[in-house]
Amino acid sequence: MSSFEKFDIDFYESNYSTDNQGQSYDGSGATTSVYGSKTGWTSDPRQSEAFAAPETLSSSQPYAGQIFQPAYTSDFPSDHTYADSFDEEPPLLEELGINFDHIWQKTLTVLNPMKPADGSIMNETDLTGPLVFCLALGATLLLAGKVHFGYVYGTSALGCTAIHALLNLMSIASVPYGCVASVLGYCLLPMVILSSYAVFFSLQGILGTLLALIIIGWCSLSASKIFTSALAMEGQQFLVAYPCALLYGLFALMTVF
Repeated sequence: MSSFEKFDIDFYESNYSTDNQGQSYDGSGATTSVYGSKTGWTSDPRQSEAFAAPETLSSSQPYAGQIFQPAYTSDFPSDHTYADSFDEEPPLLEELGINFDHIWQKTLTVLNPMKPADGSIMNETDLTGPLVFCLALGATLLLAGKVHFGYVYGTSALGCTAIHALLNLMSIASVPYGCVASVLGYCLLPMVILSSYAVFFSLQGILGTLLALIIIGWCSLSASKIFTSALAMEGQQFLVAYPCALLYGLFALMTVF
């Protein structure tokens, strides 16, 4: 039995004295000893300062550092990134190749044959205006009692193919088929004006013939001017204007007769 008590004393042996037991709180913020003094408590004063209350440390040693705020990085873009990318996207009509500013500039260039053509704008495969003008030509012919939609589109396709092959033989740089179709389609606008006149008046006469010749020269001059400026074919405008005049002469025959 004595050996067990000795083992128990050895097992719980520490530097804590029983004299420290019995501290009481008197309500005034001070602690009093009931059983004895605190002389038995042996500890490092630096350790007691380490475990002191945060209020005590903050009052005695103010913190003068900076709070570290880690930057949040995510593999997925935020909503603000999506909003910025959406605002920077071009309009839907421009993505589809429909630019009303360029259409208006090309139309003014065709209506004014003496105006210099901008080669950067004309060298585009914009088919919005040509399709509208072909449809308008067929509609005005229909109002005059002539159902020639098939003739209009068939003649346009064959004429664009022939002039495309001719321009590739004459020019140093190759020209795309869409650019040829775009220029010839925009230059069809004066022919739409002639077919609109034919709705109200007859063109089978001297006046109608002269008016048709003027419109043919107008269309061919505008087309040749645009081709020479876009393909850098200086001095070859009249050579390009001749096949264009033959093509627009077919549209004039549809309009007059």
